[in-house]
Amino acid sequence: MNEQIILWGDSIGKGVIYNESRGRYCLAKERCTVLLQRAGLNIDNNAQMGQTISEGLEQFRASAAQPGSVTVIEYGGNDCDLDWDAVAAEPAVFHDGKTPLPLFRQALRSFITEARQRGQRPVAVIPPPLESERYYRWVCRGRDPQRILSYLGDVHHIYRWHERYANAVREAAYELCCPVIDLRTPFLDAMDLPGLICLDGIHPNEDGQRLIAGAVADWLADRGFLPRPFASGYDLSCAKAG
Repeated sequence: MNEQIILWGDSIGKGVIYNESRGRYCLAKERCTVLLQRAGLNIDNNAQMGQTISEGLEQFRASAAQPGSVTVIEYGGNDCDLDWDAVAAEPAVFHDGKTPLPLFRQALRSFITEARQRGQRPVAVIPPPLESERYYRWVCRGRDPQRILSYLGDVHHIYRWHERYANAVREAAYELCCPVIDLRTPFLDAMDLPGLICLDGIHPNEDGQRLIAGAVADWLADRGFLPRPFASGYDLSCAKAG
């Protein structure tokens, strides 16, 4: 595939994982984009940790148009996140995500439409699922778990809240006839979902990044952009640069 692929997204697209031994976030060595570049893809990665779709759209608008390129749009994890300090302080009132769902849909539609106006080919990404219990424990650090649980009602409300944004990606892409790469289903199909997610409950670990690479490779192979050996279980971590 010789086409330029331009990725706009958050830490999942960036390849960020939580390193437990170091107690901090870092880039996975075997992250999705690196594995796909080894397979011969031309990827310009503009994903940023912590970025919402509104911030990404603003950067996209400031970037130079690249007609003919594939514009991959991967957001949702930060957009649906709550102000957990505010939740713990006032669990009896409603708290919306960083990007309320209607605004998220609107921004995604704008992203897709404006990419097409530039002569680029947008592709929307449905984000992977989070792991509720780990994420709950993560956001409760330094906060009162009972007050947060009082707001949520049950721990798995976090999963359902996150899923609304994944569904919004699918719906907006369908409305605009935009191709979709579904990263959610491969994780849900896995026998051990927690084994693919970091301690924080939301970032895919290195195995999760490899799964993402395989899912993207399958999507590309189905469309003739990659030979079938790169997909359907092929271990992209074995691909060598050059």
